[in-house]
Amino acid sequence: MSQTIQRVSAGAFPISQSVTVKASASLTFLSGALPDVADPNATPGTPASFGNTATQTVSVLRKLQKVLQAQDLDLGDIVQLRVFLVGAEELGGRLDFAGLQEGYTQFFGTAEQPNKPARTAVQVAALPLPGALVEIDAIAARQG
Repeated sequence: MSQTIQRVSAGAFPISQSVTVKASASLTFLSGALPDVADPNATPGTPASFGNTATQTVSVLRKLQKVLQAQDLDLGDIVQLRVFLVGAEELGGRLDFAGLQEGYTQFFGTAEQPNKPARTAVQVAALPLPGALVEIDAIAARQG
């Protein structure tokens, strides 16, 4: 039986260049998730309350993981991620790609979880949650 999901590596970079999902797979679309408060003592609605980009990325991916696990899926079943980043003040308003990678690489392309989704990361002016720097939505596929 051939694989239902085929990933084409982007080399050592922790994303896939492409992911092909055959019609026999079922797809699960996850709405965008925002980070949880990391520091309840910080001023509410500020990036300090949610942490830096890396901390927020970890928080969001853990939220997505819980949603997936409730459906007998996990992060390794994700075939597509879209990442929306607000510019970081300490970087002059530019997106913190290094911070995204710091959080992201804890979950994808690891020895424990080698699957790498196709991924897009874009900078946005703002997110619906004041102080949030990261929002991620996803598509997961269950092999049929």
